[in-house]
Amino acid sequence: MAHLSYPNESAAYREARNALLEAEIELRAHSEKVAAMRRALPPGGAVPEDYVFERIGEYGMPEQVRMSELFHPHDTLILYSFMYGPEKPLPCPGCTHLLDGMNGAGRHVEQRASLYIVAKSPLARLVEWARIRGWDHLRMLSTAGNSYTSDYFGDTSRLSPAMRSAHGIGDGKDWDETIYNVFRREDGRTIRHFWGSEMTYAASEPGQHHRSGDAANPLWGLLDMTPEGRGSFFPKVWYD
Repeated sequence: MAHLSYPNESAAYREARNALLEAEIELRAHSEKVAAMRRALPPGGAVPEDYVFERIGEYGMPEQVRMSELFHPHDTLILYSFMYGPEKPLPCPGCTHLLDGMNGAGRHVEQRASLYIVAKSPLARLVEWARIRGWDHLRMLSTAGNSYTSDYFGDTSRLSPAMRSAHGIGDGKDWDETIYNVFRREDGRTIRHFWGSEMTYAASEPGQHHRSGDAANPLWGLLDMTPEGRGSFFPKVWYD
């Protein structure tokens, strides 16, 4: 295979880089295989109810909206569960940096699918945080008053006893979690769950944060290109 040659590189560097390139090509092929497996999933379960959320309406005022109304004009809906409940003084820094990066993609995603960010906090609090962060292309939904977050594992309240034990969740203790859920509307009526980022709840490799949302996270992709890698770095909400 033909390859590049950078100024003053050594033969040892090129040999190692070519081997890495082969591995990168294999990873690309495997990523495409996994994406094809995802697209080929059989129909998921129908949603148990037409959840009612709160959002900012067309004229800038809060309004109630049903899940079935969120799809327009598409048949695919992506909901990202944002760890920012009413009890939190600040939102999760991991979610926040992810949404900082996702904001730029929002205008493009909307050409193919509907995208909303959901959290338990009151709508006014979510909208104000989006304003502070400059999230001009992300639409916020409050789940206050519905069971969406627990039904679709945006928190730990409905994990099985075995999973609660594996994650060290004691009796009476629960917390929010980051998770993507994708829904598909069939025949303009039936809404089915298509896919969720279940790796959120999979055991992490030793010394690693979980990798459930990496495919949509530009920060980790950029740091993985560097000599230092990610290391133990984890983003903050604010930097001095």
